[in-house]
Amino acid sequence: MILALLAFLQAPAPVRPDSGDTLPVVSLSEALSRAAHLDPNYVGAAGAVGTAEWVRWSALAVFVVPAVTLSTTATRYSVPTFNFGTFDQRLNSTQALFTASYDLFTGGRKYQAARAAGAELEAARGGEVEQRFLTAMQTEDDFYSVLVRRALTRVAEDQVRRAEEQLSVARARVQTGAAVQTDSLQLFLTLNQSQVALLQQRTALRVAQLELGRRIGLDGAADAQLTPQDSAPAPQLPFSVSDAVARALAQGPSWRIARANERSAAAQLWSARGSFLPSANLSFTSGAFDTKFFPELQKRWALTLTVTLPVLDNGLREIALSQASANHEVAQAFRDDLERAAWRDVTQAYDAYETSRATAALQRTAVNVAQENNRVQETRYRAGATTILDLLDAQNRLVQAQADLVQSLYTTRLARAGLEVMLGERITFTQDHQ
Repeated sequence: MILALLAFLQAPAPVRPDSGDTLPVVSLSEALSRAAHLDPNYVGAAGAVGTAEWVRWSALAVFVVPAVTLSTTATRYSVPTFNFGTFDQRLNSTQALFTASYDLFTGGRKYQAARAAGAELEAARGGEVEQRFLTAMQTEDDFYSVLVRRALTRVAEDQVRRAEEQLSVARARVQTGAAVQTDSLQLFLTLNQSQVALLQQRTALRVAQLELGRRIGLDGAADAQLTPQDSAPAPQLPFSVSDAVARALAQGPSWRIARANERSAAAQLWSARGSFLPSANLSFTSGAFDTKFFPELQKRWALTLTVTLPVLDNGLREIALSQASANHEVAQAFRDDLERAAWRDVTQAYDAYETSRATAALQRTAVNVAQENNRVQETRYRAGATTILDLLDAQNRLVQAQADLVQSLYTTRLARAGLEVMLGERITFTQDHQ
């Protein structure tokens, strides 16, 4: 009976004559698919992954690929100037240079840069996963907001219908002398208030549809398609809270990002320490000189080994080392604190889902009770066995119970989405883990 009620409440409202064309209807899966690549935050997170991949590739390439530079110049002098190609004075001079440079030893800074780049790539990937689930949660929020507003609009329409029926009954009883004039006046006031509430719900529904349309890339409004799963009771989570905490610590985006940031800070700290060590560089330069382009008259090359030992730089290395050490300590403390908070945060999200699920079950019972109470009060009022105040109280309780049921039903869906953001995976109820 409750499922039938929910299906009725969620049925698409008939299009009013002034509402224009029928709105496009999307399912939740369609909305999630379309919104994934439209959210600016997700686009930025996905772009950050691409940038981090290039940084990682560059950090690895320095181990095997030298820095290579090709250059050429052509010069016209105002007075004859010595030319390295002809070994005399000429007005024209051209040269071409090929330079290759490779760092033989940098005090471990190349290795630490590769470590930092790998950690930053992991952090970017964790940020992309986190933003993908945040975008999905926001999309579900907009999608379910349409369903909630539609259901509440149906509730308001039912309230108006009941108020109209009871007003007719009250007027008939007043005319026959079975009730006083104040009964019809109170029901007329109730009808007026119900009509105002209906107008407000229709406005809220329209705004929710426009927000859903914006989320999925439409210029106008969109309607949400109801599926049996949307009105079915939410199942129990297929894992325990301890399993949820373990999953969050192992693969949760926030914890992945914190660990990656700590590794990156550690690599940067070791790189700063490496600046106190000597460095060695091997470079090769080949040049051609002439008076015309392309120069080929005179060619020379040079192979240079450079060893550098830093001694004093006005404390800049010490400052960089102190900053890197402080950044590492902060990253480590943040990671430790986040891991200690895992039980609290995941348990809160886990219990939020289970509490919402249990609340929805209780609200279904409350709707049954309110419906029966309203039916009895309507019958008694027609028979003159109760007052108008008891009838109005029963009607208000029914409206509130129906509204609470709708809200609790979709609060459960959003609580599940919040837990999915922490876990970094979609929760499936067919098996324990996928």
